[in-house]
Amino acid sequence: MAGGRAAGASLPSPTWRAGGAPSADLPNMAAAPLPLPLAARLWRPPRPSPPGPSPPCPCPRPRGEAAPHLSAMGRASGRLPAAAPLFYGALAALALLGVRDVLFLYEENRCSMTYMFEYPEYLKIKLPKKTARRYPAYELYLYGEGNYAEENKNLVLTGIPVLFLPGNAGSYKQVRSLGSIALRKAEDLDFKYHFNFFTVNFNEELVALYGGTLQRQTKFVHECIKVILKLYRDREFAPSSVAIVGHSMGGLVARALLTLKNFKPELINLLITQATPHVAPVMPLDKYITDFYTAVSNHWILNAQELRNLTTLSVAGGFRDYQVRSGLAFLPRLSQQDSALSVVSSAVPRAWASTDHLSIVWCKELILATIRAFFDLIDENTRQITEDPKKRMSVLNHHFVRHPGKIFEENPEAFTELTGDFTWIEVKTSKWTYSVYNDSDGKYFVFPLASHRKSYSHVYCENSMLDTSSWIYGCMDSNSSTCLEATDLSWRAELLPTIRVVILKLQDYPSLSHIVILVPPTVGNKFTLDCEFFKEDSRTVQLPVTNLFSFGLSSSKILLNSTGLLYNVQLQHFNQVYQAFRIYIESHCQSPNEKTSVYRLHIPWSHEDSVTVAKVPSSSEISAKLHVAQPGNDSRVPVLNIYSSSDCQYEVILKTSFLQILGQIIRFHAGALPVYVVSNILLTYGGQLSTLMSTGQCSEFSLELIRTAKPYKVEPIISIVVFLQGFNWFREIWDSLSLPEVDAAVLSSQDVWFPLVSLILFLLGAGIAYWSAVFFSASLRVFSTLWLILIRPTVLQKDNKLFTYRRLCVMGSLALVSWTTCGALAVFVIYLQYLFKVIKLHVNVGAEKNMLNGDPDCSKETSQNSSRHTVKSRSLRDLTSEPTQSHSNSTTIAETVNSLKIHLTILYLFTWIVLLNLPSLVYWFKNLRYNVRLDPDPCRSTAIILVCILEILMNSTTSEVKSSKLLKIAAKVPLPLSVAMLAFGRMHLYKVPHFVTFSLLLHVLCCLV
Repeated sequence: MAGGRAAGASLPSPTWRAGGAPSADLPNMAAAPLPLPLAARLWRPPRPSPPGPSPPCPCPRPRGEAAPHLSAMGRASGRLPAAAPLFYGALAALALLGVRDVLFLYEENRCSMTYMFEYPEYLKIKLPKKTARRYPAYELYLYGEGNYAEENKNLVLTGIPVLFLPGNAGSYKQVRSLGSIALRKAEDLDFKYHFNFFTVNFNEELVALYGGTLQRQTKFVHECIKVILKLYRDREFAPSSVAIVGHSMGGLVARALLTLKNFKPELINLLITQATPHVAPVMPLDKYITDFYTAVSNHWILNAQELRNLTTLSVAGGFRDYQVRSGLAFLPRLSQQDSALSVVSSAVPRAWASTDHLSIVWCKELILATIRAFFDLIDENTRQITEDPKKRMSVLNHHFVRHPGKIFEENPEAFTELTGDFTWIEVKTSKWTYSVYNDSDGKYFVFPLASHRKSYSHVYCENSMLDTSSWIYGCMDSNSSTCLEATDLSWRAELLPTIRVVILKLQDYPSLSHIVILVPPTVGNKFTLDCEFFKEDSRTVQLPVTNLFSFGLSSSKILLNSTGLLYNVQLQHFNQVYQAFRIYIESHCQSPNEKTSVYRLHIPWSHEDSVTVAKVPSSSEISAKLHVAQPGNDSRVPVLNIYSSSDCQYEVILKTSFLQILGQIIRFHAGALPVYVVSNILLTYGGQLSTLMSTGQCSEFSLELIRTAKPYKVEPIISIVVFLQGFNWFREIWDSLSLPEVDAAVLSSQDVWFPLVSLILFLLGAGIAYWSAVFFSASLRVFSTLWLILIRPTVLQKDNKLFTYRRLCVMGSLALVSWTTCGALAVFVIYLQYLFKVIKLHVNVGAEKNMLNGDPDCSKETSQNSSRHTVKSRSLRDLTSEPTQSHSNSTTIAETVNSLKIHLTILYLFTWIVLLNLPSLVYWFKNLRYNVRLDPDPCRSTAIILVCILEILMNSTTSEVKSSKLLKIAAKVPLPLSVAMLAFGRMHLYKVPHFVTFSLLLHVLCCLV
């Protein structure tokens, strides 16, 4: 070379100017020799130039120009379609719209807060030493206020025991609403009867997310019942049983008492549950929860006859409760229909309000109904809750299903004498209205039925006076204009928010000759009575609901032109939970005076009615959605009852609500969305391995998601299996293989599943997987930037050893942590270690690529770190080999980029596994002061395996995988694992980590074989 030095002559060590250009004219600085490729980064020789004059200095690659090998890799990976972000963004937006409908778009809170008139006190009940030692975290308290609390400090109790069980993360202090209102009610009765409210402190355990303590809580409640009953021993009216009120999971624990071997069913006579998921767990995150549910459900089904003496009431919160949907709170339909009742709070008389998951324990209207029922359940002879199951159900129906507007009477008199010096007035018209204001004279209005039976089928009357007195009677075979003895028809009435209504079918009362309306003397009161005779056909109209896919563009409408007081609009073909509609009711009145109308959406197969009160003339909107689908053996139709004003016309418009349909899908299937997200990621991971095997390059996650995650790869297989399970021969083969039932078949039997839902959930899962991966990668870039600011990047070092002494020590240590403390803790620690590794790799790859591309600005930080070392004198032969070394360096970076891509996918996949195991970690940390070891641990064995797998994977590269004989199998397995995950993981989320672990285990074997 012209101007070159002799072989063996030393060169001046290069230094770096601020601009990043090397300078050889500075003094020589001695230093230790640097390993390649660091030396190559510090001194880059000039590129080969065409014949002619040599350039005066080495020319760096233009800024932004990638190395040839990296460009080829980018071309091999393919390009992301421009419409992909929009498509997956639309899917993610649909999921968010559904979540928004569930979390925010519901009726306003119409519950009143309950208040204590005196300071609440909680008296701790001393438990037997054996019980206290066995359950150190649990406690039993007695609620009291003021003087009542002082009197009970010596535990001389004479009331009726009621035990309150809090739910998931619930406080024992939530009993105060029940206890305070019951105390006020007892004071009104001069303590003729009163209740002692006990409450259990479960240490606010997260039993809805970790089921390992459900059995322990159940056994502790059994001990509490025995302690409570001992407190009443030797009393005059000593109780032999306890009434239980359970909120959320506390209600399930109460039901589980019956599964204990040494539990006597007669210890409980009444069980009221509030927002308790009886059907299935909200989030089946571990095997202990699902096993607990299975044991409770099977026991109640197999011992239905033995449980007939136990009266059970389940109250759901309605659409405001987004934590436990009301469909889960309905007790299974068993043969003991006369001893179990399920209602939604929006249908409870005198409440008519939906409650969220917490307000159901303090909603004044609902608590008042509960306390009134408690006092009506008292037997005057025993001064305890009645032992008669029929009376208990009668009381619960009176207060929670159909309230006639009268005080409960167990055996009302069949006939009543119509006394008083009142005026008798005969009414012969078919429609009658009477307004009362400051009327000092009482009146009886008599309606003869003989003249109306031929022309009309029903009579309807309404009364705006909401007191508890009787107001409508029926006379039998009376030929005179007066009636001295009559049957009280007020028990046939139904209480609504502003009126009491009675609808009588004349054929059902052939012996009645007259109907009598009583108008008592009123002073300062104003109310209105209306009656009319009508034919049922004339007041019943059918309104077919719009198609599910009309998206609100089409509508069904009817115009009610008559001047009747009652209309029944039958909503044809409205019977599935995924249907959702908006009903608009516009009223036009002739009179300018403002009046009130009541609209009730009545669902005949379940007690989930909703009531709306509107001022007319006005325009009102009602959401029509179902909590429970129509049973297969029920042909009844939902009805919109319009209790109208006589001079108003009503137009009813029904439209499909697409947003509420999304909300219903999220409400019923949000718990399964993580399964679909992980399934999409797993399919993408398999696609990346396939691309690595075929092209030698690893594709980007987003590009591979578009290519690989297709619903037609997994959904048809599951649908075919569900279809074939309807045949006995296939069922026998399936059972002989000891395979569990497909979750889709179970959901179909619960009427909450249809094939299109699975497709929608898969697409929503793909959208979530795509954009959460985008945010995940962006977060890693942010962390990498912070890392670059705080710590200088280091040189990429290739370590061919997957097993080192240090890594084996880490595996053993984390396995020991998993075994002795909590498996989720070990999983979380290895996750943080993996995250640290990926961030470090991300930083170094970025720095190396910038150096290779000749970016002086981006390489400045790296050069400053590298300038701490100088280069010894090298031979001319070393310099002439630099181009070859540079190409080798770019190849190494390309391999590292491939490794980074696959590591990002594995880390992203592992992130979801950590999230699914996080509840048990939170539970362990919260109870650390009681026990260092989580027992039972739902993920201990899985954690040990994952720790070993990830410790190897985080130090592996794609070059090791590409040469493996098992790569083809590892690339194909994610597809059947995704199918199995969707088949068996929807209702068993704890199975998802098992499928992912198996796939990662094959990856590890590829690194070794």
